Amino acid sequence: MEVIKEAKPRYNIVEKEVQEGVASIIQSIRTEGDEALRRLEEFYGGNRRESFAVTRGEIEAAYAEVPENEIADIREAAANIRAFAEAQRATIADLPDFSPREGIHLGHRVIPVSSAACYVPGGNYPLYSTALMLVIPAKVAGVGRVCACSPVSKETGRVDSRTLVAMDTAGADEIYAMGGAQAIAAFAYGTGEIKPVDVIVGPGNKYVAEAKRQCYGQVGIDFIAGPSEVMVIADGSGDPAVVAADLLAQAEHDVNAKALLVSLDRDFAQAVIKAVEKELSELPTADIARESWKVNGEVLLAAGPEEAIELTNRIAPEHLELNVADPELYFASGGDACEAPKLRNFGSLFIGQNTAEVFGDYASGTNHTLPTVRAARYTGGLYVGNFLKTCTYQSMTDEASRELSKLTARLAYGEGLYGHARAAELRGAKPEDAE
Repeated sequence: MEVIKEAKPRYNIVEKEVQEGVASIIQSIRTEGDEALRRLEEFYGGNRRESFAVTRGEIEAAYAEVPENEIADIREAAANIRAFAEAQRATIADLPDFSPREGIHLGHRVIPVSSAACYVPGGNYPLYSTALMLVIPAKVAGVGRVCACSPVSKETGRVDSRTLVAMDTAGADEIYAMGGAQAIAAFAYGTGEIKPVDVIVGPGNKYVAEAKRQCYGQVGIDFIAGPSEVMVIADGSGDPAVVAADLLAQAEHDVNAKALLVSLDRDFAQAVIKAVEKELSELPTADIARESWKVNGEVLLAAGPEEAIELTNRIAPEHLELNVADPELYFASGGDACEAPKLRNFGSLFIGQNTAEVFGDYASGTNHTLPTVRAARYTGGLYVGNFLKTCTYQSMTDEASRELSKLTARLAYGEGLYGHARAAELRGAKPEDAE
């Protein structure tokens, strides 16, 4: 592997200042409730609302502010996301009756959590597409109470109108105008106005991510998301300008975002670098994208598909594009993706030169809330399963109970847990033994 353009190393390390600051915010919410939430919202976001709950009137006003064509686009994207989420839900089924031996009946039920909170970032851009990505899977999973929140704009003091429309289109039951670590803490522990939830999902800045980390256990979370990243494997058969555009589509997110090209062709790699510079001269978001590309942009030269695959599985990128003539060399979508040497560590995969990563960001139907900073080694992206619990149950006949009690008691005695053994042995006793 040859480095053509080097990037700054990325580490998933939380600064002590962030850890301590978030811990203080969480403690304030736990002890002072709404009073702390109002104080923190005003201090960090300029939010002076008396009530954080967004009213139906505010939602209707948001619809009036958003052009009809944009509302239609949101609804069309929502339909694709909902259809895929429903298809995913259909693959997660109850197991009604499994018997490992006669008389023992085992099973599991797939049960949605009772409540969930969906955190939709505000930040540099109004990411209303994220509202669709978070709320729709929760509703499809069957969650009874789905809350959504987003920070208010410091200029207007309101949540972006398109974000409110997207939240409502997705089916959110409760919408709140608040953000930051204090919003995570409010949903985790509850305040006077806000009831706690079972699961919190969604991306955010480093304070939001740290709040999710510190509140995990009190509530469930999806995962800790960091700055966005994309990796493109290119064999030189594509268009350098297209690859450059895909790299910069991630770079414009944030100065900490990462764009990585692994090319099998040196000339193509150099052509992409030139195309990046050309687009940066025209891109309205060039200030952010240029800094991101300068610091975190990386271009590597691989000897062949095998080396590119090995590197990808080690990096485990959030988004992975296969800009190659023969994607089957890397990943067989209908086969066993875990079979070496195929790709297996990625958040979401975009196969072939027609499939832009930005399609998944908005409207194709897959979820764009994905693991970053190598977390794709052990988890996939957000989906309906994040809102479901697989709960086991069992029953057995008298005969099976007596028979299993012997094995269970022997295992319990082996561990020195005599109470366990006794509980098993009592079920092994025949009725006449108790007389």
